Amino acid sequence: MLDSSGRPPPPPSLMAALRPELVRHPPFAHMVPAAVDFFLTRSEQRYYAPGETLVEPASGPVEEIFLVRQGAVTGEKGLAEVGGAFEYEAGDLFPIGAAMARRAVTATYRATADTFVLVLPGAAMKELAAQSPEFADFLHRRIGRFLELSRRALQVAYASQTLAEQSLETPLGELATRAPVTCAPDTPLREALSQMKQRRIGSIIVTEPGGRVQGILTRHDVIGRVALAGVPLDAPVAQVMVRPVHTLTVAHTAQDAALLMSAQSIRHVPVTRDGAVVGIVSERDLFAMQRLSLKQLSATIRAAPDVATMKLVAQDIRRFARNLLSQGVQARQLTALISHLNDVLTQRLVEIKAGEHGNALHHLCWLALGSEGRGEQTIATDQDNALILPDGISDAQRSAARAFGHEVNLALAECGYPLCRGGIMAGEPDCCLTLREWRERFSGWIEHGGPADLLNASIFFDLRPLAGDEQLAQALHAEVLENARRTPRFLKQLALNAIAHAAPLNWLGAIDTDAAGTVDLKLQGTAIFVDAARLYALAHGVAATGTRERLEAAGARLGLGSAEYEAWVGSFEFLQMLRLRVQLEGSSAAGHPNRLEVATLNDIDRRILKESFRFARLLQQRLHLDYER
Repeated sequence: MLDSSGRPPPPPSLMAALRPELVRHPPFAHMVPAAVDFFLTRSEQRYYAPGETLVEPASGPVEEIFLVRQGAVTGEKGLAEVGGAFEYEAGDLFPIGAAMARRAVTATYRATADTFVLVLPGAAMKELAAQSPEFADFLHRRIGRFLELSRRALQVAYASQTLAEQSLETPLGELATRAPVTCAPDTPLREALSQMKQRRIGSIIVTEPGGRVQGILTRHDVIGRVALAGVPLDAPVAQVMVRPVHTLTVAHTAQDAALLMSAQSIRHVPVTRDGAVVGIVSERDLFAMQRLSLKQLSATIRAAPDVATMKLVAQDIRRFARNLLSQGVQARQLTALISHLNDVLTQRLVEIKAGEHGNALHHLCWLALGSEGRGEQTIATDQDNALILPDGISDAQRSAARAFGHEVNLALAECGYPLCRGGIMAGEPDCCLTLREWRERFSGWIEHGGPADLLNASIFFDLRPLAGDEQLAQALHAEVLENARRTPRFLKQLALNAIAHAAPLNWLGAIDTDAAGTVDLKLQGTAIFVDAARLYALAHGVAATGTRERLEAAGARLGLGSAEYEAWVGSFEFLQMLRLRVQLEGSSAAGHPNRLEVATLNDIDRRILKESFRFARLLQQRLHLDYER
């Protein structure tokens, strides 16, 4: 008896042996048994000897995909993609992109050992994709699917260490499910306060007839705005409501609400859809995290009276990060939250020291540089900061500003942020300059583009104002973007520097570790994406400093498909997550907080690590084609 493909189905004994093999790997682990059996019954098993070719560009449009059962296959790049090889091992499917597009492959795939594969015809692949959403999702979002599986595994691993009831990834449309309590601006205070008491709520939203938010009155506001001010209860609520109101939409996440509450020192955020209020979230709604929330932690930092107190509070940032890991929070959100807390801590230290020195912060600007400037700080991070001083400052004023910066640097070091070994700190003479002097330095770096200039570019070009006069930083950043964009030679030098450190894949395409079995997740991983994103941002006038935002904006301006630059982003954020895990678990060697022992990874994480390195190499190949020719 033949199946619909015209071939006899595999014997029951082989089916029984193959099924457990498949369900160990994505996407089969999440497919229903009938879909797994469909793959098996439509597949043909083949053997390839070492060195034998499975498919190559000359084979023409791809009509089938391969699943490696045993052995290994290396894809050696052809003329279409200059670069190294990539290794496929047991459980890997290839060449998915070529099969879906019905085009020829751009690499030659050869067995590197005695290799057994299951071969699925393209027609059966499409039929299975139509039947199985999990299989279809995997074909279209391979890198994203791997990341999701890894994130779930990480969440399970940390769940036993700490409890969490909310995910910061939850859209506010799902979180703010209760209808908001609202009133009109002319509602008497007595009526508004009675509603708050009867419904046992902490706030009431003041809206226009169409539901647009005009103001808000909270229980906290009643003391200062009503009781102490002696406002009569028959006065309209509009007289005492807080305005303007900070709102978010249903598409924003719990993380966005947490950051807004922390930044604005508020406890309630109205949620809108198409401009009309549909709900409200409070601080209590957001976190159920072992006595520690973002707002509580940032409020404690802001209220700290001295450096000694700040040292104690800073220790909670690591514990907070571990709590977020237990929720399965992604790297982008986690690094943003860590960077936010570091911002709050630095701002408070700047305020404390400015008060001690009698400095007027509105006359200068404290800059965050490097990873802090990008909002991508991990746990193990040293200081990268600087000061912009106004032009025309006296020598005495400059000396006082540098002394102030030095004391802030020492205070940060006491709080666990080591002094920068390269001296990139506000208290150093080269990092405490007037706006005119900064402009001259940046112009010099762009004009000359020597090794030291490119190193400085990798740190200073990611500047972000943190305290003081932000206009000083904004003026400098705008000028830097324009000068760099108009200097092709400098952009080419940045590109050559960005491809100097290759992704750690050997000639067979496997992960290339050092003698100790480790890779440097920063130097050999995230730095590749960071450098490429910075280059493309400068080349295309992208003002954003974050790597994700830069890659997304640059990808769109380069005319790339979203799948390509989303794969860059996904790979970068996975490497960031691995860095955070290594640092939080303390599993790296002393003095090497970014070194990962590859053998400690589970199968999913090892696969996505290799995939991430492959996309890093593809990104470097694009830089090569765009700038080195």
